[in-house]
Amino acid sequence: MERIKIHLPETFSFSTKIIIRITDINYGGHVGNDTFLSLAHEARQQFLQHHGYEELNIKGYGLIIADAGIEYKHELKHKDEIIISVAAANFDKVSFDLFYKIELIKNEEKILAGKIKTGMILFDYTNNKKISLPEEIISKLKS
Repeated sequence: MERIKIHLPETFSFSTKIIIRITDINYGGHVGNDTFLSLAHEARQQFLQHHGYEELNIKGYGLIIADAGIEYKHELKHKDEIIISVAAANFDKVSFDLFYKIELIKNEEKILAGKIKTGMILFDYTNNKKISLPEEIISKLKS
């Protein structure tokens, strides 16, 4: 079976620390696939706020996820401390990719726990249509 392979950028412009909550744990006793995407959602919102935006207000427009991929590398459990790094790349006329590197901090060492990619589209919710990415947004998110 062919597996998803996510090729992360070499550099990340933003990172945030998160502690895994008991509500993040599934019946298998670890963080499940739905929570990996929820963790990416939180990191994405913080990344956007860092650049002066919000998911539903980027120069008056919003973002929608066109696709998502997760590559699991290490189990996460309750009370684990993680760092999620975020980078924007692959910009085209109306879309771009966000990459998330999730690392477990254990004994002062970082262990890669997962890689996520979400394809993002700038969207005008009022007129229900895709919007071309202004250069100002591209420039901000790349930094």
